[in-house]
Amino acid sequence: MYDLHLTAEQLEIRDTVRDFVRNEIKPVTLHPGRLEPFAKPLLTDLLAAASKMGLRALALSDESGGAGADNLTSCLVMEELAQGDPDIAVVLAHTSVLAHFIFDELMTPGQRARFLPRFMDDHGFHLAFAGRDAEAGLAPHYHRPRSEDQTPQATAMKHSGGEWVINGEIPAVANAPIAKLFAVVVSTQGGSATLLVPSDTAGLTVQEPSATRGGAEGGGAPVIRWGHGSAGKVVFKDCRVPASDVLGGEGQSAAAARTYATRTAPQLAAANIGIGQAAYEAAIDYAKLRRQGGKQIIEHQAIGTLLAGIAIKLEVARNTVWKAAWALDHPDAVSDRSVSGLPLHHIARAFTSEVIVEVAERAAECFGAMGVMRDMPLQKYVNDALMFKHSELGIGATRLLIAEAVAGYERPNAPSAQS
Repeated sequence: MYDLHLTAEQLEIRDTVRDFVRNEIKPVTLHPGRLEPFAKPLLTDLLAAASKMGLRALALSDESGGAGADNLTSCLVMEELAQGDPDIAVVLAHTSVLAHFIFDELMTPGQRARFLPRFMDDHGFHLAFAGRDAEAGLAPHYHRPRSEDQTPQATAMKHSGGEWVINGEIPAVANAPIAKLFAVVVSTQGGSATLLVPSDTAGLTVQEPSATRGGAEGGGAPVIRWGHGSAGKVVFKDCRVPASDVLGGEGQSAAAARTYATRTAPQLAAANIGIGQAAYEAAIDYAKLRRQGGKQIIEHQAIGTLLAGIAIKLEVARNTVWKAAWALDHPDAVSDRSVSGLPLHHIARAFTSEVIVEVAERAAECFGAMGVMRDMPLQKYVNDALMFKHSELGIGATRLLIAEAVAGYERPNAPSAQS
């Protein structure tokens, strides 16, 4: 089993991020002026400050100029960041995972020489994976082959000179509005491929969700964003990409999408725990401040029991995420049967999604009627937890994927589906 003693380096990283969140992020995110509005724009200045701390390249190898952090260390960081702002945590999680995945593992030396210096020199250089989640939409196909609707939503034709021309659109791409380099999964005549596309390439546009129903000029009610981070639709119209910018070779896009989804899952679950931890700490602070019946309400049995239940849920959830992250860092532990072969990243995702909603709601109960006030942080924590529960793959589909793993089912491709 994993060692619960964090290294001196892990403790230092966690404490540094914790201080940054306490001193820089929370004073902004918990200000009533930001809590009350429904629209909460991405805090780009604080995101840039976090990037300058090295968190954008957290998982990138030392050889490439990053911190070389493993999955467990990354989870520690994302939990701390999300206590201040889950949007910043989610953006950095996606960029950090992709930086290690594409720069360290998939790029050719020539591709790395072109893109890595730009990534390292620009603190605003974020990455996005523009491809359908390899496991999205599988819930209706429980114990059935993958269907044709799992193919990418953008196509690429190869011209005689070897140049690729991309057409189509991919909705809800994480980091799309701020990304400067996309890894785009496309359908090809021979199957599929992943192409590197800089954001300034002609023919590529990013459409952010409208701020109001009926469009920017519709004058309708504000649209409440239902997902953390920054996301948008990526549209390709005769977008030309050099033949040299195929990432990882043709026919490997499905494996790339699965790897990317697997590595981000524990970090997103850790960010979710950060929301629960923030709600828990707020409830404790209030319970020690509020007096009723001649004593602090934390001394009342009902409140004490409520807080104890929250503490139990957080500890179990955190251990679930740590185990999933550790297993990703030590795949040999699965092969030698030291750790269950079940998809621990899915288990962490499913468990935290439900538990953290309960944690946030119970924490709000400690505040009584004040827990629902828009200028108080508890309504934010409950909303943030619900967003994690219902975004990404979805709790129902995640449970079915775990169920297939329990049954030992390996999903084949449909005979007519593209590889």
